[in-house]
Amino acid sequence: MPHRFLLRLLVLVGGMASLGVEMAASRLLAPFFGTSLLVWANLIGLILVYLALGYWLGGRLADRHPDPGLLYSLTATAGFLVGLVPFVARPILLASVQSFFDASVSLFLGSLLASLALFALPVILLGMLSPFAARLSVQDVQSAGHSVGSLYALSTLGSILGVFLPVLVLIPLVGTRRTFLLLAVAVLGVSLAGLLAHARRRASLGAAAGLAVLLLLEVVVPTSVRPQTGLLFEDESPYHFVQVFETPDGDRYLALNEGQALHSWYNPNRLVSGGIWDAFALAPLFAPSSVFRPPSSAAIIGLAGGTVARQYTAIYGPLDIVGVEIDPLLVEVGQRYFDMRLPNLRPVVADGRTWLQTDRGRYDVVIVDAYRQPYIPFHLTTAEFFSQARDHLNDNGVLVINVGHSPTDLRLLDTLGVTLRAVFPSVYAISPEGSYNSLLVATRQPSRLDDFQVHARQVDQPTLRQILDTLADRVSVWQGTGQVLTDDEAPVELLTDQIIVHYVLTGY
Repeated sequence: MPHRFLLRLLVLVGGMASLGVEMAASRLLAPFFGTSLLVWANLIGLILVYLALGYWLGGRLADRHPDPGLLYSLTATAGFLVGLVPFVARPILLASVQSFFDASVSLFLGSLLASLALFALPVILLGMLSPFAARLSVQDVQSAGHSVGSLYALSTLGSILGVFLPVLVLIPLVGTRRTFLLLAVAVLGVSLAGLLAHARRRASLGAAAGLAVLLLLEVVVPTSVRPQTGLLFEDESPYHFVQVFETPDGDRYLALNEGQALHSWYNPNRLVSGGIWDAFALAPLFAPSSVFRPPSSAAIIGLAGGTVARQYTAIYGPLDIVGVEIDPLLVEVGQRYFDMRLPNLRPVVADGRTWLQTDRGRYDVVIVDAYRQPYIPFHLTTAEFFSQARDHLNDNGVLVINVGHSPTDLRLLDTLGVTLRAVFPSVYAISPEGSYNSLLVATRQPSRLDDFQVHARQVDQPTLRQILDTLADRVSVWQGTGQVLTDDEAPVELLTDQIIVHYVLTGY
């Protein structure tokens, strides 16, 4: 009976590991390749290919060598390889990011394929488990259906655990690398018990050595994969790998997902960052009126560390600000490291669109700066979303959204401009020189570029004046063509992927 119990436990743990690896793999790849449908399709498709191959090989091997010791040896190897994945994958993934910035398509695509190939052997071995265990559990033909059915039920139950346990518990609490490690330890632990139960001394020593190696790697290898100079904070949330670092001149940055992008900036000695954050301060100047009236309220979707909220407060006074941020860790980081303790700011942890659908407030400015690098969440780019945002604006209110692009490929910017123009009467662009980001500003009421220019001449606030001196000549009426995005059809990820591929192929 102990042998039967161990076999069933192995099936349960193996099912958990096979799906757990898939969920953890998505987190491992996301900071480097994003979470687009293309990446998910490749990941899910290849995992299914690996499992199918494992089922086929496992059935054939079990018929030829129905040996429990062989099965436990195979799963022990699978467990060790699962634990090894994050240690081997990280250097490859870091090389892929560097190759992107170097515009090397061969290295970029090669790194993606190599990282996906890392999961081949462990998942194939895990796929061999169920048919092998079914062959060992069948005692006679009359009970074969019950035996096989109960094993596959256990495997499916394990797979259900493998979906929810990493997402809801392990990754948020211990991070991606330790999630792989815990899955590996579970498979290795049961396999080692099975080998000992079947008196496989040499294989038992090998499994124990593999377990020791993984634990040693966890202790020896630093968790900071790309150490930042001046690193102040590092942690992993359900949404991001989060780092805060400070430069020698006192600039503090919030870096998400291995520093692909900087999402917040703070310096206690000055308000002007020199980055895209400054441009948001110009949005209220587009409101159609003869005399400029500072905004009295604002809603920020994508609060992050609160850079824009702090600038708005310093420039326009203690206006009422609601800051919506989906990641609670970023709110904590903003309060701790970015002086995001403004009495006029009310942080809300929620998805931006869900919050907008339930909020009853109206605002002078709605700011959309939500990214899960390198993608804007598609549901924050559609005509339906912009219509909801428009309904939350006061009569002379404005909406402003941050859009990333390459130096020459403006397809996403144009597509969002067209979509805004389908909802708002007037749309403008702020395009800082040399930046990979531009802002699109839309006004609830019809307006002219003259309104902005008149208001700009009336500005005497020092910080806003400084920003205007840099960006005033980078403001224009938006002109472009593209597809109107809707909730039903919003290929934002595809457009972003095309821009990335074009940049990698051409370097511009």
